[in-house]
Amino acid sequence: MQMKRLHIPVPENLHKLASAKKAENQKFALKLRKRKPARLDEVVHSLHDKAFTEFNCLDCANCCKTISPIITQKDINRISKYLGIKAGDFVQTYLEMDEEGDFVFRNLPCPFLGKANLCAVYAERPKACREYPHTDRDRFILILDLSIKNTMVCPVVYAIFEKLQQSRVLF
Repeated sequence: MQMKRLHIPVPENLHKLASAKKAENQKFALKLRKRKPARLDEVVHSLHDKAFTEFNCLDCANCCKTISPIITQKDINRISKYLGIKAGDFVQTYLEMDEEGDFVFRNLPCPFLGKANLCAVYAERPKACREYPHTDRDRFILILDLSIKNTMVCPVVYAIFEKLQQSRVLF
């Protein structure tokens, strides 16, 4: 799929832009759910690939600064081993349980976010961080609500939603 450059907003403007578009994005998500376009994943994946040729996460790190990933037991074991500490000490030092009963980082920004937005545990980062912003997932239609929330955090997700709404190949 040949496409023009995406308009990826600067992180400083993102929350305002995404808030203004939230109702429109929700309406569009409803349309997607009703029509179930066969090429949705193909289009989203293509936009994802294009966006990440134009955007460097290290220039932003808004996700690391403003939201916490869910931290699984596998993540706890892997990261604590990498840090050379006991899993219980890792939990005690860095994590808390959220209202859904999931472990998340106790403080924001992420305690492992370093200078130049580099991650101190990048090689062993949580699974949720590895998969963020989820725009390369199959069955994208199942995570539309999450993706709308992510338009407030990730400039790439915002740009993908903007381009999706302009796409003529979906319907």
